[in-house]
Amino acid sequence: MKIIYISVFTLILSSCNSTAPEAEKVVEPQTPVTVTTVIEGDITEYIDLNATSSFMEKSVVKANISGYIQSEPAQQGKYVGAGQVLFTLITKEARAIGNTINTLDPSFKFSGITTVRAEKSGYISVLNHQTGDFVPEGEQLAIISNTASFVFLMDVPYELGNSIRNQSSVELTLPDGEKIKGSILSALPSVDSLSQTQRTIIKVNSPHAIPENLIAKVKIIKNTRSQTTSLPKQAVLSNETQDEFWVMKLLNDTVAVKIKVKKGLETADKIEILQPGFNTNDRIIVTGNYGLADTAKVKIIKN
Repeated sequence: MKIIYISVFTLILSSCNSTAPEAEKVVEPQTPVTVTTVIEGDITEYIDLNATSSFMEKSVVKANISGYIQSEPAQQGKYVGAGQVLFTLITKEARAIGNTINTLDPSFKFSGITTVRAEKSGYISVLNHQTGDFVPEGEQLAIISNTASFVFLMDVPYELGNSIRNQSSVELTLPDGEKIKGSILSALPSVDSLSQTQRTIIKVNSPHAIPENLIAKVKIIKNTRSQTTSLPKQAVLSNETQDEFWVMKLLNDTVAVKIKVKKGLETADKIEILQPGFNTNDRIIVTGNYGLADTAKVKIIKN
């Protein structure tokens, strides 16, 4: 009987041990990341300002006699050269009796007709009268926008005055994406009392005509620094108030730590790192860094 009891007890004990779960191993999760190294070289910080196309000079075409507009070769928007005939005027007297006098005495050669010519080359931007209109002497007939005076006007914040003075040429981007080169001529000797901006004149050489009042983007060099350290923009993280910045640096292939940084110049794709000094072989997380703890387990998926 004792042998039977021992066998039953052994069977029950064995059954209990077989149903006990094995202790599970805890595996710490690893965040997949990609890494980069610091960039050594020059960095230039730009600022974009708006500039509006304008004709600085406009010629007013006036009637040189009182009379009727007999013909009108001028058309609004048309380009005219200096000296080109724009209007033909005939006096009231000539219109009334000129033909009669010429019929009675052809040698008299009475016409009473005069022409009005363009003083400078440009585009007719305003046309005030048409054929058949009576105009008194000195009446405005049209306005010509002088092509030689075509510029872009840029309002520059006064604090950026030194940046403008240190560069003579700029790049302008038109709304359709076209890029043209421009030269900074001068700044007007006054500042807008409300915006505290100074109007600056930019001369451009465009292969085609540009309409007036077109707004272009002008890329201005704000600051530049040579032989400095920088990182891709997405590698640098910040808090909500944008007053603390850091990066995640790899200690080894699986552990990354938070390193506070002091940033300098900033471009569209990279940020200058003033402090601390990184080595060129230091690995910095560039993607997968958002939300990581101060010390985090990571897995490199791309070097």
